[in-house]
Amino acid sequence: MRHAFLESENGCISRNRMPCELVTRKAMTNLSPSKDSVEYQTMRKLGFRLIPFLVLCYFIAYVDRVNIGFAALTMNEDLGLSASVFGFGSSLFFVAYVLFEMPSNIAMERFGARRWIARIMITWGLVGFLSAFVVGPISFSVSRFLLGAAEAGFFPGVILYLTQWFPKAYLARIIAFFMVAIPLSSFFGSPLSALLLKLDGFWQFQGWQWLLMLEAIPAIVLGLLALVCLPSKPSEAKWLAAEQKEWLEAQLKKEVIERQEHAQDGKHDHGGKIKAVLTNKYVWLLALVYMGSSATSNTLSLWMPQILKSFELTNTQAGLLNMIPFGIAAAFMIFWGIRTDKSGKRVLNTALPLALTSISFAATLLTGSLVVTLILLTLVLMGNYAIKGPFWSLTSETLSPASSAAGIAAINTLAHLGTGGMSALIGYLKHETGSFPVALLPLCALTAVGCMLVLLIGYRNTRMNSARPLMN
Repeated sequence: MRHAFLESENGCISRNRMPCELVTRKAMTNLSPSKDSVEYQTMRKLGFRLIPFLVLCYFIAYVDRVNIGFAALTMNEDLGLSASVFGFGSSLFFVAYVLFEMPSNIAMERFGARRWIARIMITWGLVGFLSAFVVGPISFSVSRFLLGAAEAGFFPGVILYLTQWFPKAYLARIIAFFMVAIPLSSFFGSPLSALLLKLDGFWQFQGWQWLLMLEAIPAIVLGLLALVCLPSKPSEAKWLAAEQKEWLEAQLKKEVIERQEHAQDGKHDHGGKIKAVLTNKYVWLLALVYMGSSATSNTLSLWMPQILKSFELTNTQAGLLNMIPFGIAAAFMIFWGIRTDKSGKRVLNTALPLALTSISFAATLLTGSLVVTLILLTLVLMGNYAIKGPFWSLTSETLSPASSAAGIAAINTLAHLGTGGMSALIGYLKHETGSFPVALLPLCALTAVGCMLVLLIGYRNTRMNSARPLMN
């Protein structure tokens, strides 16, 4: 691996010399593995075998999560659901998601990634399909709670799964490729859901029933395929050659040992227990950082069409313009993930997009132009989605191996809790002030705080690395 080669080549054994990690990262910008090397061939196989399938799974998960908003256009009237009943029932998804996320991720360690991810997908597919047959407020609320419980653990489970397959030099770009499913779900999912609503009356089913049924079936199919397509660990991957398995397992084992040493030196190896993870201050700090990104994603998915429509656009015009920022953000997300891995600067490449997001939010106060507002919102989403890859890579380096499973889930869970509160605050501010830019100021502040916290965590990691005995 590049890290091992560079460390022995540079002989970083003195505390007066540049730390090995910094030397390695500096050299990494000028050194890439040969296309004939075991490293290149292994990473190429992993990328083609695992990532497209996982992206498709996450795309379907996000579509299934938000399609109830499109179904509500006709479902609420059919079932007699008031706005308050619909809002309460929909919120139960996140209640269950938060309650079951960390236990689900810990269970994945016990039962194995392949079987547990398959279980999650099949379960949420079945619940989503049966949601088409709700008949009133109670059954609707129960269906949303069960869907949240079923889906809980999928995202942090996949992040944990990726850390068990890809060395950290590749992790940021890999996570970026995986999480590009989020903006793509808004780019493609909205017109797809609108199209399915037009099946109203076909075979005596309502359009919203067809929407929920047809968009749930892919989750069940993909869950069954996961049992075949997702080996739990590199040694089970039949499509890797023996030397590729040997190389990959050696690099991953080495990185686990390094992270264990970091944890021992820092005296904060909290283990995988939920209680211990929740007493880890870095879990809370990272959750606060990610809260800004999560809240931005959910808020703009909810409000951006209305922001655009406030410029006296038609529904169609607002919908078409709404696709542009998400499409650009998806492309930039991949570019930034690759850039992060090439530079090796996880902290800087997480802090800069957060700063861009915060500044762009603040700038919306200074304009009343549709074009300028659209450009600023595009910059917001570019920054917001760009942090995904480097942030989760930074998280995997910050947490000890023993706390990674519960820690990743805890960060995602706590961020979702804050996201719900932030969404309510933004709705209140919009109602009181009538101004979208003013309503978005809390997100401006939250992402600015996140930027500063990332720099603080980076300073802590640098101190810990410097304190470790530098060995050849």
